[in-house]
Amino acid sequence: MRPLERVHIFGAAGCGSTTLAWTLARRLACQHLDVDDFYWLPTTPPFRRRRAPPERLRMLSEAAASTPRWVLSGPVAGWGDPLLPHLDLVVFLYVPTNVRLSRLQRREQARFGVAVDPGGPMHDQHQAFLRWAAGYDPGLSGGRTLLGDATWLGYLPCPMMCLIGECGTMEQIDRVLTFWETQAHQPKASNPSTSEIIAGVLDSVPYPP
Repeated sequence: MRPLERVHIFGAAGCGSTTLAWTLARRLACQHLDVDDFYWLPTTPPFRRRRAPPERLRMLSEAAASTPRWVLSGPVAGWGDPLLPHLDLVVFLYVPTNVRLSRLQRREQARFGVAVDPGGPMHDQHQAFLRWAAGYDPGLSGGRTLLGDATWLGYLPCPMMCLIGECGTMEQIDRVLTFWETQAHQPKASNPSTSEIIAGVLDSVPYPP
């Protein structure tokens, strides 16, 4: 079977892409690369200033070229497209908005503590980030949206798979590797269309009766 060597995992903020990518990289004994390390300039507090697209692409390309095997977490749509011909597989993660926001609140609290509490120096930034994250599904985030990501997935030159809904990281890894075992022995099939991806996402979202 052809080895799985270059994987890109992404989804909306709070979907769990970093955790899955880091764990899969350990499973495959390869390097984990995270987009945040290339996208953002080092600041205190972090995530305030973006690197220019050419600079972040140069840094990411050099990191990817320095090792033959890696798992990349985080979105690169648009600015990172020159990496696409080198990918073996793209994994798109989706969990409902309320689950993501709960995760993000816990993560930010663990990272920054009382700084994100009301009256804290990062409170306004924290609330703005949560509002941005909540706008992903309805297309109100002023940048990345579910529709935009689903459309980008339809143009990929490599196989892609969607992991929709909550499940444990090890179960996710088993599903990724099982999918790859099937794909590695076959010619590339057509990826799901934008409408098929969004339909699968909507089918997973519980609605009140």
